[in-house]
Amino acid sequence: MESKPVLVLFGILLLFFIWGVIGFMGKMQITSENRKIAENKIAELSKEKEKLSSDIENLKTDEGKEQVFRNNYGLAKQGEGLIIVVDDKNVSENKGKDSGGFFSFFKNLFK
Repeated sequence: MESKPVLVLFGILLLFFIWGVIGFMGKMQITSENRKIAENKIAELSKEKEKLSSDIENLKTDEGKEQVFRNNYGLAKQGEGLIIVVDDKNVSENKGKDSGGFFSFFKNLFK
């Protein structure tokens, strides 16, 4: 048991054991990081589930349905008016007509 070849053999076995423990610790660290990522994803999905459940409950009411139709389809109640904003095309045409001449450049420069 105390001969040099047996001690060398035990030393080699000890090195293999240490190498395996170090590899195992690295895998444990990776597993721990993956677990944290999975827990964060679960928390995110549970929040989304709560939001979707509340949206479903909201759609079961008439007010919720009305809100969805108004937001998504632009529907209005009877008697409500509609305001349409239109850009004035004459403004751009007038700007094109004013941009002529040397003095017009200086006049527009100090506006």
